Amino acid sequence: MVPAAHSGALAALLSSDSPPASVLPAALRERVMRFHQERVRGTWGGGIITRGRAPGPESVLLTSNDYLALAADPRIAKSMGDCLADVGTGVLASGVLLHGDHPQLLLEQGLAAHLGMPAGILCQSGWDANLGLLQSVADRTTPVYIDLIAHMSLWQGARDAGAPVYGFRHNDPAHLRRKTAEHGPGVICVDSVYSSNGSLCPLGEICDVAEESGSVLVVDESHSLGTHGAHGEGLTAGLGLAHRVHFQVASLSKAFAGRAGFVACCDPEFVDYFRFESYPAIFSSTLLPHDVAGLATALEAVRTDDWRRTRLREISTRVRDEIGGLGYELQGSDSQIVSLQTGPDRGGIQVRDLLEERGVFGSMFFAPAVPNNRTLVRFSLHSALTDDDVTRLVDACRDIRDTYATIWPKGLTA
Repeated sequence: MVPAAHSGALAALLSSDSPPASVLPAALRERVMRFHQERVRGTWGGGIITRGRAPGPESVLLTSNDYLALAADPRIAKSMGDCLADVGTGVLASGVLLHGDHPQLLLEQGLAAHLGMPAGILCQSGWDANLGLLQSVADRTTPVYIDLIAHMSLWQGARDAGAPVYGFRHNDPAHLRRKTAEHGPGVICVDSVYSSNGSLCPLGEICDVAEESGSVLVVDESHSLGTHGAHGEGLTAGLGLAHRVHFQVASLSKAFAGRAGFVACCDPEFVDYFRFESYPAIFSSTLLPHDVAGLATALEAVRTDDWRRTRLREISTRVRDEIGGLGYELQGSDSQIVSLQTGPDRGGIQVRDLLEERGVFGSMFFAPAVPNNRTLVRFSLHSALTDDDVTRLVDACRDIRDTYATIWPKGLTA
């Protein structure tokens, strides 16, 4: 939303006598129109799939990945505000220029230690972290093995590296073992908690395959960092497996409520290699000082506010038990992510509308985030939900169950 102070200037700019915008070339214009014709007016019935009702003040909002409810934490806001007052927005430059006791380097050390790793590197986003890492560790001769529902950034990073990419069945170490036996050692990529359905990776067994095959192992901790482990160190470190994993990557826009990515590595010498060889690292500016200050405070909150994880586990267990008890097939969710399958996009829109009529707002997952005709409504649970909020969510799922059964009966187990 544009701040009111700037809306007048923006309106004046838009109404100025500037020359008309360029016309898109015909081929590109055709692609744009095909999207509107086939997806918006066709598959989605004339509307944008993510735009349903506007939530009200009493709505139960389950669309954010702010799992520990830190986004509005006054400690983080104060540290960012103090930093802005002291140094402003800082000087933007490439991370290759950082050295000494720069706050970003100190934060990198703290985050790496939190994940149980010797060293690490901050990036502009989780997307950049995964693209930069795969581009740095794979090439045209390196097979990359990726769980079929792992995050798209891992797939894109492998493609950017020009690597041969082999998908393996979700959470199926035996299938992965057969793939590595066929194509040889390479890079194995998994999520610790899968963002679409909330299932957990069998990390111990994946570590076994990586060691047997001589492969590099990359674990994306984006949806377990902060929420799993005794002090939010993530699933890998929480299970005591950090010493068996070469790289842990994470988006810090989830439980850390910031905007950055992180690569934790098993070898400190990899840090400078990454800074000078990874394109996202070389061609992006450093994080802003107030972002670094906010993330540093978030790290301390994650470490110390164990009650947030305790509350999140209580909520997640109740939601999974009660919604699962209604007969919904939850696809193996064992985390704070709970999704309802809806089949094709039109089914997702129908389920979304039914839930929003009852004041419950989830996130729509549709192709390419999930396979075609496997649309989901995802509930991202968080520690600030009240017992009444959880009751409303469960009641809404109970209310719509019979209608849901006519929309996507495969999403029910009974």
